Amino acid sequence: MVGQSDPFKQLLKLIGTVAQSDSTVMITGETGVGKDLVAQAIHQNSSRSSNPFIAVNVASLSHELIASELFGHEKGAFTGASTSRKGRFELASEGTLFLDDIDALSLDIQAKLLRVLETKEFERVGGTQTLRTEFRLLAASNIAIEDLVEKGKFRSDLFYRLNVFPIHIKPLRERTADIKVLVQYFLDVFGKKFGRRLEMISKTDLETLQNYHWPGNIRELRHVIERLSLI
Repeated sequence: MVGQSDPFKQLLKLIGTVAQSDSTVMITGETGVGKDLVAQAIHQNSSRSSNPFIAVNVASLSHELIASELFGHEKGAFTGASTSRKGRFELASEGTLFLDDIDALSLDIQAKLLRVLETKEFERVGGTQTLRTEFRLLAASNIAIEDLVEKGKFRSDLFYRLNVFPIHIKPLRERTADIKVLVQYFLDVFGKKFGRRLEMISKTDLETLQNYHWPGNIRELRHVIERLSLI
């Protein structure tokens, strides 16, 4: 994580405040702002840092497989389940579970997630044994969950359970003071990667970057500097 703007410094302060607790954190912000890096920073600065950090992109999982991915399954639970398998909740025990794009969860999985958050207990798909896991949950979304709650697409009780300590990451266009240090950082990264000595861009080019809207935020800036490094 690189930056020098006031919003960036405030973000670091929030991370430091919540890291040592076991509170659930809801991280929001536009795509590409670095929600995953914030989650990793919280884990790395917590007492769980030596234990697993399990990251799951909910939107990438099919509705048919998400229960198995999260809760695990027993042998024979469904076609293709030739062996028993631990889910992400089990794998994250004593560590941190990060659910990105949590707004993509279906209502039935939301209900199951709420139960796990409240009791730390669950059953694998196709199983009858109640298992217990001691994980810390971090969640993220690039849309306003409150809007989904109003539309009946996200459970209000789950939202309030997730939103214990909210962290909102401002978009890059609202912290342009970070662009210069980010550009230098990415030039160093890609210089090492491509075996080239890359000079800092001109003042005019830097001003062009600082005046750009950056809909893809830091991810987009990284891709721009990577392309520049290849020219």
